[in-house]
Amino acid sequence: MINFFSKYVGIKNFIFLVLAILFIIFMAQIKDIAILFFAAFVISCSLNPIVDKICKKYKKMSRPGASAIVLVGALFVGFSFFIPIIVTGGEQIASFIDTWPERMEHTKSFLLTIPFFANTKLENMDIAGLMSSASDVTTNIVDKSIMFSKGIVSFLIYFLAACIIIYYFLADKDIVKKGYLSLFPRDMKQKADDILESISQKVGGYVLAQIVTLASVGIIMTVGLLILGVDYAVILGLITALFDLVPIAGPTVALIIILIAVCKLGALKICLVILLFFFAQWAENNLVRPYVFGKLLNLHPLIIYFFLLVTAQYLGIIGLIFAPAIAATFCVLLEELYIKNVN
Repeated sequence: MINFFSKYVGIKNFIFLVLAILFIIFMAQIKDIAILFFAAFVISCSLNPIVDKICKKYKKMSRPGASAIVLVGALFVGFSFFIPIIVTGGEQIASFIDTWPERMEHTKSFLLTIPFFANTKLENMDIAGLMSSASDVTTNIVDKSIMFSKGIVSFLIYFLAACIIIYYFLADKDIVKKGYLSLFPRDMKQKADDILESISQKVGGYVLAQIVTLASVGIIMTVGLLILGVDYAVILGLITALFDLVPIAGPTVALIIILIAVCKLGALKICLVILLFFFAQWAENNLVRPYVFGKLLNLHPLIIYFFLLVTAQYLGIIGLIFAPAIAATFCVLLEELYIKNVN
């Protein structure tokens, strides 16, 4: 047995393999923290090329200084994109919420015209009262619940922690890389370096790919709804884009919200809106997403969908969002550690 390990595996490599397995088990126990660090790593990989270009062009500028500028710039761009949308759609959001019970009543009336729903108990359902009660309960929870405040504070803490981790991934890139390589045996350092570089290149394109795909479906829906003369086109387009972060379930919820919003516009408009929605989803999933994710991550859609199901079961909503990046990381490890050796 000792001769086998010495000849084919090596004692050092075997010890490293055992430690790697123990590390994976440990990460599973602290998965929330692990996801936070992985998300920060993914974002830092997308920003690293910008920092490298700045450092190369302005040689007198230190890497920490360039990293701070890029991170602040990314946050500024993000807030600059969302704040005008929120301000522009603020009145639409308030009006949309105020008219929600009325729209639910219109939805009920429309459904009762369909034979399938005509003989059900839907007619006796007090939608307005139900929505009013739900609204009162929600308001009470939002106003008085300590858990809501804790949730806001927790979000801000995680957001601040993510920004700090991203900064150090950017500013201390060489130090982090050196520490990472120090964990490997001498004969594995070059392989580990190649794997890290390959993962960084693949997952670095994830953020841009996600932004492009979400923007595509949001723009198509907003423009289409404006052409059809639908109220709240901006906020409905934004809802479609944001809910599209969660595959399958997200678009379904977005479609239900949109149908309730346009239910009183008549059957023709409803059919046109449904066609628009499915066209937006088709264009995103068949034109934009395959090209963008294939170009930047080089992943087959089947691999992405497999990891969507796995991450949904074990990591929840955050796992769904970062499933393509996790898939890219796994595929790089599989190719470098197994496929290339086998072939």
